[in-house]
Amino acid sequence: MNLADKLEKIKIKFDSINEQLSDPAISGNREKLVALTRERSDLAEIVEAYARYSSVLKNIKGNKEIIESVNDNDLVSMAEAELEELVAEKEKLEEEIKFLILPKDPNDDKGIIMEIRAGTGGEEAALFAAELFRMYSRYAEIRNWKIELIDISDTGLGGIKEVIFSVNGNNVYGDLKFESGVHRVQRVPETEGSGRVHTSAASVAVLPEAEDVQIEINPNDLKIDIFRAGGAGGQNVNKVETAVRMTHIPTGLVVQCQDERSQLKNRQKAMKVLKARLYDLELKKHNEEISAQRKSMVGSGDRSDKIRTYNFPQNRVTDHRIGLTLYNLSNIMEGRIDELIEQLKIADKTEKLQATE
Repeated sequence: MNLADKLEKIKIKFDSINEQLSDPAISGNREKLVALTRERSDLAEIVEAYARYSSVLKNIKGNKEIIESVNDNDLVSMAEAELEELVAEKEKLEEEIKFLILPKDPNDDKGIIMEIRAGTGGEEAALFAAELFRMYSRYAEIRNWKIELIDISDTGLGGIKEVIFSVNGNNVYGDLKFESGVHRVQRVPETEGSGRVHTSAASVAVLPEAEDVQIEINPNDLKIDIFRAGGAGGQNVNKVETAVRMTHIPTGLVVQCQDERSQLKNRQKAMKVLKARLYDLELKKHNEEISAQRKSMVGSGDRSDKIRTYNFPQNRVTDHRIGLTLYNLSNIMEGRIDELIEQLKIADKTEKLQATE
């Protein structure tokens, strides 16, 4: 099937969705309405590009007819010059459309569970983990996403040993899925008297939230411990057993949550994280099968991979997967990570496009 045929098929589907959305019976079915509206939104950009593409093809045909049938040299020269521009526009549109019609990751629209852990570097690594948490929180605020803290373990000195939180909103996983991996920081710690640059690290894991239909957990496979929460908090801390530790026996996965004062809420949050981790295991198996056929530079998903370096003395950030270096680290740490994310998405699409050709 050529490109024009694929686009015509998408246009027919788009028109069908518009008809369904105008049906009064659909307006009463919220679940169906949301699904159709989302699908229409996914196709709208492609249909708009198809309209421009069709117009260019029509103009190319018209100019060719003028060149072949008209005897006026001036008119033919104008048509030839315009034809050259139209052919260039056609080629540009074809590349754009090929990107747009690539199959979408079904998880892109999902919310995520993000886990940030301090790595090598002691307190400096913990401080960096806290800064990464702030960076992603600021980015979520800019995008009008909702963040919910699930569990946090701090150092008492402003650093974070580990933080787990959920993010929900539009296309959250689609934008943040390439953040998984080891993030390295290079700077002079405040405690360093000689001014020597130290290197520390923190790891980030981005897990798409799992729906109940995707992950079923047998209650007999769970070991649940209830204990008293520790650390900062209200009167309940160290007096009432509200913290939950959940162990999934078949995989050995352990999830702990003590952020809420309610044992029930902590249990619900812990289950949410456990399902996300189990779903992530399934995704990793799937991705390993794909990478056996095609090694993906951007989306390997291996959390042990060093993906990015933040160099404070030079105000520089480098993403090692795509060789991108930006000299605006101060803005990036304030949550302005749009350019990084966009370049990673383009690199991923380029890889996928090359794999299909």
